Amino acid sequence: METWDAIRSRRNVREYSPRPVPDADLERIVEAGWRAPSASNRQHWDFVLVTDRDQLTRLSTVWQGARHIAGAAAAIALVLPQPDDDRTALTDRYDLGQATFAIMMAAADLGIGTGHSGVGDQDLAREILGVPADHQVAYLMGIGYPADRPLRPIARPDRRPFDEVLHRGHW
Repeated sequence: METWDAIRSRRNVREYSPRPVPDADLERIVEAGWRAPSASNRQHWDFVLVTDRDQLTRLSTVWQGARHIAGAAAAIALVLPQPDDDRTALTDRYDLGQATFAIMMAAADLGIGTGHSGVGDQDLAREILGVPADHQVAYLMGIGYPADRPLRPIARPDRRPFDEVLHRGHW
């Protein structure tokens, strides 16, 4: 898929087909996050790839928005160390946002859907994933082939009008 088509095709997928995602594709998707830009190239992130059905089911309970993780073929937990200060926290979250988008684009390029979630119960998420106490599980990303329809460019996305969002030279 062309990059522009991947951008236009990406959507939040929360229902997945039972078709497994090949390991090579999962590694490529995670590698996209690993290659994402990072402030001063710090790369404070870690990624935990989960394919075990029991783990996925348990992870689906760490936040009300994570229920879709139970039906995913895989999930990526995006993990950060506890920040030393507010600036580091802000920068690390921005970096993780870039990694998240790279993951979503790599998946869309392969025709694989993604659905993101926050994490409410940090203690449970750490327990399920074996993440140390001095780290936080910032987000979860469900990964799998969409159950309803394949990814394809969305002709009329549900977005604010482009000319309302774009400001040229001033507000």
